[in-house]
Amino acid sequence: MIQRIQTVWLLAAAVVLLGLFVFPYVSFIDLVGLGKQIFVTGTYSSVNNESVRENSTIPLAIFAGIVVVAPLLIVFQFRNRKRQIVLVFVEMLLIALLGFWMYSSANTILDAISQKIQAGNVGVGFFLLPVAVIFLAMAIGGIRKDEKLIKSADRLRS
Repeated sequence: MIQRIQTVWLLAAAVVLLGLFVFPYVSFIDLVGLGKQIFVTGTYSSVNNESVRENSTIPLAIFAGIVVVAPLLIVFQFRNRKRQIVLVFVEMLLIALLGFWMYSSANTILDAISQKIQAGNVGVGFFLLPVAVIFLAMAIGGIRKDEKLIKSADRLRS
């Protein structure tokens, strides 16, 4: 059952979530005029066209790593589709918690320099979370379709 469509959706969700480590979720200019970006791994500033890490957020990066790996592990639960659906819902909850944590950490960093999160500050990273949730919802649809197909095949055999 690894070749089913829900596998594609779960892998797509994992790849999209992996983008959290590549794209910043907030970009801003500090009081000195330096451009800064907040990733899940920490805050980076641009000095002489080089990216320099100012501080790191290791717990957030570890949690983001867990959220990235979870869809890959859910793929291998194909023998128990009910558990697979529950795990996808848990993954959606983890993504919501990650989004809240990312928002609160960005808000804390911006409050230190008397700024707020605005539409111009939001980076690509924040938009990856809803895309991953959409892929997970599509995976649930594929899992339910498989369950329906197997129940129908069982009725024919009986």
